[in-house]
Amino acid sequence: VSLVVNVASECGYTDSHYKALQQLQRDLGPYHFNVLAFPCNQFGQQEPDSNKEIESFARKNYGASFPMFSKTAVSGAGAIPAFKYLIDSTGEEPTWNFWKYLVDPNGKVVKAWDSTVSVEEIRPYVTELVRKIILKKKDEL
Repeated sequence: VSLVVNVASECGYTDSHYKALQQLQRDLGPYHFNVLAFPCNQFGQQEPDSNKEIESFARKNYGASFPMFSKTAVSGAGAIPAFKYLIDSTGEEPTWNFWKYLVDPNGKVVKAWDSTVSVEEIRPYVTELVRKIILKKKDEL
């Protein structure tokens, strides 16, 4: 299960989202779940630093243990293929930082949420998918 998020270091949502994303990663990862962070500077120029500086910021300030990808475009014509897939699957295109897409183990996009939806509101959806994986593995034993 993956929660794909476009992150930014200088956004009003940065502190609350990074803390909650790391807590979710700590609680449910890394065997059945990962946050996948995609830094993006498209919205308000709120991710201006280099890839190395962005990763260092997230690891140092929030203990981020989830994968951090290179800074990229997540909307519009220049969006990377992964985000084009997420957008095409949900009909929802990021309009700001910290959009979240929940992807099941088969690569199907389950749901999308905008920046105003907290990670805690999403937690039950993530937990349910992880629970299904664990129960399936248990049944296979």
